Amino acid sequence: MVMAGHTLSEKIFSRASKKEVRAGEFVMADIDRAMVHDITGPLAVKGFYEIAGEDAKVWDPSRIVILFDHQVPADSLAAAENHIMLRKFAVEQGILNYDIFEGVCHQVMPEKGHALPGDLVVGSDSHTCTYGALGAFSTGIGSTDMASVFATGKLWFMVPETLRLKAEGKLSKLVTSKDVILRMIGDIGADGATYKACEFAGSAVSRMSVPERMTMTNMAIEMGGKAGLVDPDETTIRYIKERVEGFDEKTVPHGDDDATFSERIWEVDDLEPQVAVPHNVDNVKPVGELAGTKIDQVFLGSCTNGRFEDLLLASEVMNGEPLARGVRMVVIPASRTEYMKVLRAGLVEKFMEAGATVESPCCGPCMGGSFGLLGDGEVSLSTSNRNFQGRQGSPKASVYLCSPATAAAGAITGEITDPRDI
Repeated sequence: MVMAGHTLSEKIFSRASKKEVRAGEFVMADIDRAMVHDITGPLAVKGFYEIAGEDAKVWDPSRIVILFDHQVPADSLAAAENHIMLRKFAVEQGILNYDIFEGVCHQVMPEKGHALPGDLVVGSDSHTCTYGALGAFSTGIGSTDMASVFATGKLWFMVPETLRLKAEGKLSKLVTSKDVILRMIGDIGADGATYKACEFAGSAVSRMSVPERMTMTNMAIEMGGKAGLVDPDETTIRYIKERVEGFDEKTVPHGDDDATFSERIWEVDDLEPQVAVPHNVDNVKPVGELAGTKIDQVFLGSCTNGRFEDLLLASEVMNGEPLARGVRMVVIPASRTEYMKVLRAGLVEKFMEAGATVESPCCGPCMGGSFGLLGDGEVSLSTSNRNFQGRQGSPKASVYLCSPATAAAGAITGEITDPRDI
């Protein structure tokens, strides 16, 4: 009997567990990188010392990354105390990969080479699945699980089944990867891919840049996925070689054509911009059905759409037009690196002249933990990844999720608008 080939996820877990494994098997796997941020890190540190003792050392300080992004700069005494605790922990443990103002963790991890094809990466944040755009298996875990990883460098997993999501065709102008992933989530549902490895493929995905793919994998969790992945290709390798010296592409794993997986296909040639309607990410409608909905705030940023390419697209759609009367706009590049690209391209000046506020790299209003919060009855048009009730402030506010192009169109019209009509 000839056995079927292995999916990319099965190959990654086979390497990490040092044996050939298949979907559905339980394994104890070696972790390549572990990430915490300023919200989830303190609980992980506390749990680590409870597990291992006050004088314990982490399993490998070079494989742990600590990033500060959710409440940066500190916006409360509690936040400041959490920052102090994590800085102290990093120094005591010899963890060199920590930074206070580098940017949003899910942007910094890939751009600094902390997630590579074939790696098994865990982060104490649900959107850790972003790094799968580079062919890593990256997934979010709880802070108590992270405490165990700090101590042992290992974690139990059930190897997930793979759901291949194919986007075929060519996206039209001002239709983006954000629109594709929103449409997929709308069709699959918030729990339609629970514990699946969501592998994005198809001719449309093959044309996407790594930043565009990161938008897709970032939101795999919004359909219940355990991870989001794109099988590495020349685009992947080029992105990594620009950032990681001496990277050996011969080590890059690929899924086998005869592997076992389920599949869904979308034809995207005629896809129009999509919007997720409050208060669920899978409540997705074409922008035309929502045209004319009045808005109070536009948030352009987050780990989903805070990259240079996103801000450039928004600026091009705005084309020097000022914000609509009564609309405020918060623009936040996802990292220091992305901010400098935006600055050097003159986009900061353009956004400021339009009336927007451009902030330093951080999560900002995305989770309602810092600034730019919404009041009762206000409506936000946001490029972030979640629109749950109370997510960006008042539980009586509403958040619509969209692409950077749609956000920019709304910023200058004061209402939800198809960017193709601008």
